Amino acid sequence: MKKKQPQISEDKILETSWELLGEEGIEKFSMRRLADRLGIQAPSLYWYFKSKQNLYQRLANQVSKMILEEFHSEGDWKEQLTGLAVTMRSVLYRYPCSTQLMMMTLPHEPDIIRFTNRMLLCVESTPLEQEQKMQVVTTLVNYVSYFVLDDYQHERNVSAILKDQGALPGEEMVHLLNSMSETEVGLFRRMFTNGLFELMGTDGAFEFGLKLILLGVQQVIKEQESSM
Repeated sequence: MKKKQPQISEDKILETSWELLGEEGIEKFSMRRLADRLGIQAPSLYWYFKSKQNLYQRLANQVSKMILEEFHSEGDWKEQLTGLAVTMRSVLYRYPCSTQLMMMTLPHEPDIIRFTNRMLLCVESTPLEQEQKMQVVTTLVNYVSYFVLDDYQHERNVSAILKDQGALPGEEMVHLLNSMSETEVGLFRRMFTNGLFELMGTDGAFEFGLKLILLGVQQVIKEQESSM
């Protein structure tokens, strides 16, 4: 009896891609591994996606679509940018390696284009120049992306250390800092001892960084208006 071929579709490929990315990370992701997970031959994937980059584009497009669907903030430009940043961070956290995918792809997909356009609409009412508006949304996206990526990488580093050593090198870190002079590491040592580095990746840290960006934009607008 001829073996039945597994059911395959674009949606199934995308769904399985997210599963694989969540388990192994983007570094180990390959079309061959994806095909193995789906129970098909690798060449069969190319009927749906002509390359791994093409698959990445579609995954990034999915992320952009989800951000658009969940972003409903209204109000002035500050409220809209805040809502957009919060929504983007939430979605990126839920889709494994989505930050890397967004960085590795070009805005050549419909929902990525819609997402970019929606970001620009947030600042369209401001008196900023067009290139400044683009810089605002680019800065915001870079901030959110790096914040999520940094937190993701920190968790992976912690997991790797726990796997190799069975515990975090807390005592080793304290010993290292104590072996260095006050001039070299004084401020760092005090911040480490007071647990301030544990605030990295928290909601409070995210909100403070976002506040800095918005205040900077507000200052630029104020300067432009006063010079008119």
